[in-house]
Amino acid sequence: MSELVISDLRAGVDGKEILHGIDLTVRSGEVHAVMGPNGSGKSTLSHVIMGRPGYEITGGSVTLDGRDLLALPTWERAQAGLFLALQYPTEVPGVSVDAVLGAAFEAGGRDLATVGPAVRAEAERIGFGERFLGRDLNVDLSGGEKKRNETLQLGVLAPRFAILDELDSGLDVDALRDCSRRVEQATAEIGLGVLAITHYTRLLRELHPDVVHILARGRIVATGGPELADELEEHGYASYLPEDEAEPDAAADPFVDPFADPLA
Repeated sequence: MSELVISDLRAGVDGKEILHGIDLTVRSGEVHAVMGPNGSGKSTLSHVIMGRPGYEITGGSVTLDGRDLLALPTWERAQAGLFLALQYPTEVPGVSVDAVLGAAFEAGGRDLATVGPAVRAEAERIGFGERFLGRDLNVDLSGGEKKRNETLQLGVLAPRFAILDELDSGLDVDALRDCSRRVEQATAEIGLGVLAITHYTRLLRELHPDVVHILARGRIVATGGPELADELEEHGYASYLPEDEAEPDAAADPFVDPFADPLA
């Protein structure tokens, strides 16, 4: 049984604290959903855990099976068993998915000969056309194809824990089903622990959460079972925000500006 433990995590950027003491523990095979209005700190949480440059850790800890992740560079966090599926996957011209995964296998001492067969098996499993595999990583792919590509990498790498930063963003119904079901299957097949950041319950109809957390203003303000997501679907976040900040319709707005500063 592995554990990803986030304890009193505080972090910010440019002197502004965004996370104000996050406590959260994910164990092998568990799915934890983190929901909250725009600007609540959800993406900041994912970036800080994975080690994106530009953030200042002002307190607390993040450990994986007792190992201090915050003391490690990002690549070592990945080798320790952490995976981040980005909300906006990065395009990498001149580098194929086989090359990326081959480098990861080599760094982890895994058999390079197994990369190609594993990639093609995962591509078939999630309906990711083989014609996309020879392209530069995420270049000239649609939003949904990029998310399938992220899910393919997750399946091949088989991490201990996956952080999904709005995996459902930009996905049509078929892609959402294929990607979320693959992650759900990994929880049973390899004991994958999942921290799924999302605005909407549509992801959680396929990726069934054990625990739902509401993150608002940099704090977890409520924790419960799957029924908590249903409550949000019906009533929104207004009751979890101060009266002067409550915007009942904010959770229903599907638009996220792709040109916005992700550190904000």
